[in-house]
Amino acid sequence: MSGLICDLPSLRSRQLTAIVDGTTTPAWAEGTSLHQLSTFETFGCDVAKASPPTPDRVTPDVSLVRKVHTGARVKMPDGVEVRFWGFEDPASGVSKPFPSPLIRVRKGQVVHTRLEASKKVHTIHHHGIEPLPFNDGVGHTSFETSGSYTYQWRPADAGTYFYHCHVNTVLHVEMGMYGLLIVDPPSGPGTLYEGGPAYDVEAFIVADDVDPRWHIVGQDDHHAGVCGGDPELDRFEPQYFLINGVPNPRTLTDPRCLIGARPGQRILIRLLNASYSDVRFRVMGLDATVHMQDARPLDGRYARPIPVPAGTALASGSAQRHDLIVVAGAPGTHVVRLEFRHWITGVVQGVAETRIVVA
Repeated sequence: MSGLICDLPSLRSRQLTAIVDGTTTPAWAEGTSLHQLSTFETFGCDVAKASPPTPDRVTPDVSLVRKVHTGARVKMPDGVEVRFWGFEDPASGVSKPFPSPLIRVRKGQVVHTRLEASKKVHTIHHHGIEPLPFNDGVGHTSFETSGSYTYQWRPADAGTYFYHCHVNTVLHVEMGMYGLLIVDPPSGPGTLYEGGPAYDVEAFIVADDVDPRWHIVGQDDHHAGVCGGDPELDRFEPQYFLINGVPNPRTLTDPRCLIGARPGQRILIRLLNASYSDVRFRVMGLDATVHMQDARPLDGRYARPIPVPAGTALASGSAQRHDLIVVAGAPGTHVVRLEFRHWITGVVQGVAETRIVVA
């Protein structure tokens, strides 16, 4: 079957049936304009899914593939093994990664991200990037992908972003379907944005919290809670707290989390809150300065850089990104602490810590 179904009032049910049966030429046949494509949107629950060609497709500067997997497993400190989903890059040779592999491009490049969706329907939403809705990967304003689809996009601003599935979003992101997305200035890494601060060392800190019950629900039903039923996903009770996919307290020694620098070097920390908690971020013993928030520079035009004195908490909400620069001092070890707070009560539900080692 190749066809995209919608329940817009302007389409009669017999026309929809004809598209499903293959007796009508799909609206995105050769020569179809982007305007025509944009009128076909998916709403509701009981809709067929398909993958049209990319409209107005041009030759890309960068081509990527992200293949859905549902088989990552992480052993938690108490011995419980939790299963995660995600996207893998077939060219990397790494099978079933969690979190999903980094996407890194430069401002102004035309990028093609080909999603291979496996047996279920998924999308890729490049969060913070603003393509036309058809390439935005938000299922209920465009379509959900079965098979494969190539998203075409062009970042207009350097900064820290992330990408994730936007099908049954809350569940699928909790299941692990996300990864960092970095847009460098045209000159490449080493400067945060054009005319912005330079850095010597770059580090990623991705905060996540895990409610293992959700991961059991997700394995049973990818669409749990979308179209009725009560899978009790209105309760989120995280038991494990992670940095870069590593559960605390292994975060204190795991090389995926540790940050190393020499005295006097400028460390850029790209912080992503991929959790469902109100995260408080602290660097013990070193001052930090926030130079970007949600990929927007705090350069004095609209807002000034935010000083974060040593040990002071920086609040980060779900899906927020902060770019901080820390200047390494004398040789020593400094703890980086993440507190995961309940959104309503403010109670600290858990912590995850790693270290900056200056040597």
